[in-house]
Amino acid sequence: MLPDFSMLAVFLVATIALNLSPGPDMLYVISRSLGQGRRAGIVSALGIGAGTLVHTFVTAIGLSAVLLSAPIAFEVIRYVGAAYLAFLGVRMLLGSRSGASNPSSEAIAPSRLGAVFRQGVFTNVLNPKVALFFLAFLPQFVDPSKGTVALQIILLGLVFDASGTSWNILIATLAGHASDRLKGRSGFSFAQKALPGVILLALAILVVVR
Repeated sequence: MLPDFSMLAVFLVATIALNLSPGPDMLYVISRSLGQGRRAGIVSALGIGAGTLVHTFVTAIGLSAVLLSAPIAFEVIRYVGAAYLAFLGVRMLLGSRSGASNPSSEAIAPSRLGAVFRQGVFTNVLNPKVALFFLAFLPQFVDPSKGTVALQIILLGLVFDASGTSWNILIATLAGHASDRLKGRSGFSFAQKALPGVILLALAILVVVR
């Protein structure tokens, strides 16, 4: 069901290159890792991976084409996504100013990690540019003579998602380790609370202007 080896090799190289390049998903993972530690960063990476699965299946059944043909729908989803990121960022900044408890010094409750996972999913799903990227990228490596097009897109999407999620988990681990090493240093406690909020606000702006 997959394309021939030469086409698959090109796809893998392109996939790795794209996943290694910094983007909104990576910045979101870093913000969570710095703000709440390695576990939260990994959970956010898994949430983003789940969101990528949504885009994969949406592309496979052709809904991305509908989004592409409806500029108003694209704009609505884009601004909803930006507003959601801005909401998360403002909430984090307000928490840092009000002296909210430091997640790095406390055990993170499972429900909190569940919220981090859901936010990772929403952050990815509410970015329509990801959907359009999948619509433009995955079909380039599909060979109709090899079988069902939708199934090929799903399989390619799974490969892309596995690569991206693995990379984001590594980024979460490294950022969480850096956060642990800096913990206790003068001024880092406030920065640990405020920086993730700043990053999320920057992501909200990036979603709108890019």
